[in-house]
Amino acid sequence: MKKLLVFSSGTATGGGSGFRYLAENCHTGVLKAEIVAVVTNHPKGGVCRHAQEIGIPVYHPQGKWDAEQYQMLCSRLQPDLVALSGWLKFVVGIKDIPVINIHPGRLPETAGLHGLAVHHRSLELHQKDPTFTTTTAVTMHFVPYQEGVDRATYDTGQIFFEYPVAVRSSDTAESLAARVNEYEHGWQAYITNLVLSGKINWNPVSQLLIVPRDYQFLPQ
Repeated sequence: MKKLLVFSSGTATGGGSGFRYLAENCHTGVLKAEIVAVVTNHPKGGVCRHAQEIGIPVYHPQGKWDAEQYQMLCSRLQPDLVALSGWLKFVVGIKDIPVINIHPGRLPETAGLHGLAVHHRSLELHQKDPTFTTTTAVTMHFVPYQEGVDRATYDTGQIFFEYPVAVRSSDTAESLAARVNEYEHGWQAYITNLVLSGKINWNPVSQLLIVPRDYQFLPQ
């Protein structure tokens, strides 16, 4: 069975629902993988509580989140894929293992933002031109290899999944966030499984993206 390493920040008091859904979908059969561990930067936060409840090893390393730290974790755990699920640190140094990220907005319009800031930006875009920006999206993309932190490249990489989510005239950032989160939970495990099985694949050298036949979830 393929091995999946999840990075999920959550918060100091909660969060981590995306990781929880990934783990539960390993048991439902949607995600055919073994989650070898979850890594979090909050040692007593929601991610840790979820991991302890469902029996998945949890790591919260001390020190700098640099290339050496990421390489050490990957070397120790030997994953086939790294999934970022609400991970708020910049990922560097992972070269020979594919890394994917899920983002709760359209890219590049909301790149570099997280939490409610993503949805505030989505609402701003909608208010400027409601006829054009009638939707936000759940987006998944490959994370390009980098040796050092370059903030200009945050939330970049080949997009392989974009699922539109309606923006309503009555929406607040909180109501939009809740709706987007439902779609994230519904799709993340299924699409992650397509990557793990090789049905979705990206070659960073040739920039060739492979997706299943009749796949309908690429940006238009």
